[in-house]
Parts: sequence; C-alpha cells; structure tokens
Amino acid sequence: MANDCTLCQQSGGELLWQNDFCRVVLVDDKQLAGMCRVIAQQHIKEMSDLNPAQQIAMMQVVFAVEKVMREVLRCDKINLASLGNKTPHLHWHIMPRYHDDAHFPESIWAAPQRPMKVLDSALLQSFKVQLQQHLKQIA
Repeated sequence: MANDCTLCQQSGGELLWQNDFCRVVLVDDKQLAGMCRVIAQQHIKEMSDLNPAQQIAMMQVVFAVEKVMREVLRCDKINLASLGNKTPHLHWHIMPRYHDDAHFPESIWAAPQRPMKVLDSALLQSFKVQLQQHLKQIA
C-alpha cells in the first residue's frame, strides 16, 4: 500500500464486487453512467508487474464487466483503458459508449460535442445487480 495513492486509500467508486486480488467499482460520473473500474487490491503499477496467472485473472474480470455492460446497457461500443498517469495504481476503465453520448466518437476526455446522455436509473440498477451476479461466478 502506498500512503499517497488514492486507490490504496479509497475504493475508487461504489464497490460492486471484490476478491483478494481486485475489486470492481461503479464510477459516479454523470457524463458516463455505467462506467466501471477494475482495480488491483495491491499497489501494482503495470500489467507486466503481474505474473501470467494474475494477468489472466485481471483480464477475466475486465471482460466479465464488458460482457454484462454490453448485454444490459446495450451500448454501441465499449472503451477499455489502463492509463495510470495520474494514479499509478493498476486499474482498468470499462466505459459504455453510445453514438449519441456527449463525446462520441471522440475520447471521453475530449470536449463534449452534444448534451450528455442520461441513463435510465432502473437500467443502471439492473446493470449493477446483474454484474454482481455474474462476478460471483469468479473465484
């Protein structure tokens, strides 16, 4: 654990699931409702710092989130990113994208091109429940 690391000190969002290796959180971002992060529990900087089994385990969780996101939120595209420039703690962003979202087709960090899309709260709740059920199958 690094004392100055935000992801070592805080959950990074609404905790939906965790095991000893990583956790999945829902990010409170009105611009990208449904965006999740998969965050390593230990302070690890890069994917290549993991052993091969850990790399597979991390991506298994990332792909599980993506799968449920596509099925439930019916987004047009999924963006995956592992940057860590500001927070050098291994984490993946899983972002639902829609052709009519505020930034599409540009990056979510680009200037908005239109008003933001509001995601139905019942749909978001259904996503959370189904994601938690799906992730329970991961050891």
